[in-house]
Amino acid sequence: MIVDPFVAHRSLLFTVAYEMLGSAADAEDVLQETWLRWADVDRSQVHDPRAYLVRAVTRQALNRTRTLSRRREDYVGEWLPEPLLTHPDVADDVELAESVSIAMLTVLETLGPTERAVFVLREVFEIPYEEVAEAVGKTPAAVRQIARRARSHIAARQSRVSVGRAEHKAVVARFVRALHTGRIQDLMEIMAPDVVFIADGGGLAGAALAPVHGSDLVATMLAGTDRASSKTTAVWLNGAPAIRIESDSGRAAVSIVVENGRITRIYATSNPQKLTRLDEPADLTR
Repeated sequence: MIVDPFVAHRSLLFTVAYEMLGSAADAEDVLQETWLRWADVDRSQVHDPRAYLVRAVTRQALNRTRTLSRRREDYVGEWLPEPLLTHPDVADDVELAESVSIAMLTVLETLGPTERAVFVLREVFEIPYEEVAEAVGKTPAAVRQIARRARSHIAARQSRVSVGRAEHKAVVARFVRALHTGRIQDLMEIMAPDVVFIADGGGLAGAALAPVHGSDLVATMLAGTDRASSKTTAVWLNGAPAIRIESDSGRAAVSIVVENGRITRIYATSNPQKLTRLDEPADLTR
C-alpha cells in the first residue's frame, strides 16, 4: 500500500508549524489548510513531496501569524506557548527537544515571523538555504543573512548551560516535594536567587499578570497556593521533565529551566484553552 506523502510526513509538518506558531491548535489548522491544497495538486509535477509540503506548511504558518499577532494584542497577561505532552524518547534527539522546549519557543516569540521561519527551517530541520528561500519568498543570500541574525538573537537569550535528562528529572522531583511541603525555605533552596516565574492564565484562570522575580517572592507565592485539593504529577512536556497540576480550580502545566542544579525559570500555563494536549502525547519529529 502506498502511503500519501502528507500522511507519511504529518508529524514533521506538525512539528514545523508548531515551532513557528507556538500553538498546537493553530498548527493543526495550518495542517488542515495545507491538506486541502495538497488534495488539488498534480502529484506528477511534485518531484520532492516532503520539500513541497514543508514549503506549503511554512507559507500557511506565515499567513497564520497575522491572525495570531492581532489576537495577542488583546491577550490578558503574559503569553506562553501551548504546552504539549510528549513521549520521553523525544529527549533522545537533543536538538529537537531543545527546539520544542517552552523556554526556546518563548525566545522564538521575540523574532519576527520570517526570522522565526528561517531559524526553524534551517537551524532545527537543517533544510538547505535554497529551499528555505523558496518557502519564505527570499533569495538564498538574504536567507543566509536572516539566519545569522536569528542565531545571534537566540544565542543572546537562551540558557548557555546544558542540563542532562537525569539532572533535570531530579530537580523536578525536588520541586514537586517542595511544592507538597509548602515551606518557603524548601522552595527557595531549589531555586536560583534570580529565578523568574512567568504565568499564563489568559484572563481565564488565576495567574500573575507580569513576571515575578526573585526566589523569595516566587517561593512565597507558591507556598500560598492551595495544596489540599491539588494533585501534582511529574510528566514529560515539550521534550523535558515537567509538572502537571490538577486541582479544584483547574489544571496547570509547569515547565522549568535548570542551571547548576537550581531552577532559573518557571513557566506555568493555566489558561484552559491551552491545556487540551496534556492527555495524549504529541508526535514530534525531525
